[in-house]
Amino acid sequence: MRGRFDEQLLELNNALIEMGALIENAISRATKALELQDADEARTVIENDTAINEAERDIESRCLKLILMQQPVARDLGQVSTALKMITDMERIGDHAADISDLCVYLSDQDYIAKLEHISQMAEFAGKMVTESIDAFVRKDLELAQAVIVRDDVVDGLFATVKKDLIALVHEDAENGEQAFDLLQIAKYYERIGDHAVNIAEWVIFSITGKHKDKQVL
Repeated sequence: MRGRFDEQLLELNNALIEMGALIENAISRATKALELQDADEARTVIENDTAINEAERDIESRCLKLILMQQPVARDLGQVSTALKMITDMERIGDHAADISDLCVYLSDQDYIAKLEHISQMAEFAGKMVTESIDAFVRKDLELAQAVIVRDDVVDGLFATVKKDLIALVHEDAENGEQAFDLLQIAKYYERIGDHAVNIAEWVIFSITGKHKDKQVL
């Protein structure tokens, strides 16, 4: 019985890794579409969001079957519960990548009013946070999960810089307003991706320690 449970747990981890690869790819391609103003690339990200949603449903089904059929002990229940929490944030990360891509399609034939340096940096940091939060779960790496949480300050700082720069451009020329709002919205989506990575990391810490946000749960 235990051997079968461990096998299903390994399959669950593999499914999470595969879903993680899908959202990492979505972030990367959405960023490429933004930087190169590639509408076709952006549309591909939007179309591929369906696969992320299907992965969420598959993992949710796996988790519920493990809970109902295997009746896991507290330690294992913590891991399965963490997976259930993680996929909600992972699916929303996919949604944000699609949201960024929607705006990329709209902006693809416009000259940018500003360099995308800080937004690109946000994308890089947020994407790394997502990758590391999922790796932390699979490897049961407490230090890596904690590092993801700390890194969120960098993303927040970059967002504040992007916001300040865009406001300055609007003050210089009111006609910059519409695109400035769209670019700010893109930056906000990257910031939210970072926030979801933090949520994942916090649940990883729970799966390892039984504590969630310093409150003992298990």
